[in-house]
Amino acid sequence: MKEMGGAMQLRIGIWAGAGALVVVFWTFLIAGTSQSQLRNVWPLIDLTCPIALARHHALSIYFVLLVNAATYALLGSVVEFIRQLHGRANFMSN
Repeated sequence: MKEMGGAMQLRIGIWAGAGALVVVFWTFLIAGTSQSQLRNVWPLIDLTCPIALARHHALSIYFVLLVNAATYALLGSVVEFIRQLHGRANFMSN
């Protein structure tokens, strides 16, 4: 059972890493694109990087990276918890 907890922590860490990579991707895209071309992309940025909704405030890239990684880790925790419950339900029904 202890191995399952370690695997779950690893998967949550992967979720957090994915959140950090999303920030890096959007940072490079935004830096290399004019604001007029980004108009159609902002809804997708807001969806994948919720802290971007506060774009009218000066935010450090490190702060955005940390908050988005934490957001994805929280989302990953919920998904992994539901996944674990679903796995137990399937195990019990067999």
